[in-house]
Amino acid sequence: MSTYLSPAKVNLWLRILGCREDGFHEIETRMCPVDIYDQVTVTPKEAGIRITCSDPELPTGNDNLVWKAAEAFFQATGSADGVAIHLDKKIPSGAGLAGGSGNAATALSALNANYGDPLKAEKLAALAASIGSDVVFFLNGGVCDCQGRGEVVTPVAEPMPSLPLLLIRPAFGVSTPWAYRRWKESKELPGINYAPQAMPWGIMSNDLERPVFAKHLVLPEIKAWLAAQSGVRAALMSGSGSTVFAVLEDPSVGEALEPLARERYGEPTWIRRCSTLTNSPFSSRRIAKTVTTED
Repeated sequence: MSTYLSPAKVNLWLRILGCREDGFHEIETRMCPVDIYDQVTVTPKEAGIRITCSDPELPTGNDNLVWKAAEAFFQATGSADGVAIHLDKKIPSGAGLAGGSGNAATALSALNANYGDPLKAEKLAALAASIGSDVVFFLNGGVCDCQGRGEVVTPVAEPMPSLPLLLIRPAFGVSTPWAYRRWKESKELPGINYAPQAMPWGIMSNDLERPVFAKHLVLPEIKAWLAAQSGVRAALMSGSGSTVFAVLEDPSVGEALEPLARERYGEPTWIRRCSTLTNSPFSSRRIAKTVTTED
């Protein structure tokens, strides 16, 4: 039995270039893993796939991305073996943080490692892309620019600092397919700031803010409140939401803002301080790090 850390991510920008013939959207985005982790415990068994989860509301059948990852691995390797996988969830679902995609990538790389690396990087990436658009990103580790529908992943070569963040996610999720379907016809709301934010690492903006903010008015309010706080360099929705995050001048800003955010938004709003994992030599290795191993 081995337990692996499975990180969340944020999008420093997300630009939609148009609709594709396959029903997806062509995008450009920069994704950064952050140091908020689920734990994925992998236990080999004789046959079959079994998924359990600390969150009783998450599905654990064959519609779960981790199930799909395990099934794809065994089919690709021709193995008749099985696996039991337990997910200890700390990353909320429907949050724009890609917890499920990270779990799937972690399970895929863990299974490959446990079986002696029968699938090389190119085959693993192809399997990951078949499971979900963000899964390939988590196989790479570090900061990456993603194109296509998100599955064309290029590690960022230039050094990036570790960015301190404050994340706020209200007590609801946003469906990623819904957000993309509404993008083309959506319009900017009057009085809401969607303007690109120039930062040393690039122009921060998110085209999915338009449809998501129109439905969930608390999200642009959170973004505006964060952006107005002293020590906040930028504020943006991550992915398709519902998490809005602030890039901070230093971690002490997050320490000061967290209690103010909790007082303002109350329970059960999910609020976390964290930092991006950079493209240093350490974090550019496999993100799915074993944290415990038992016979």
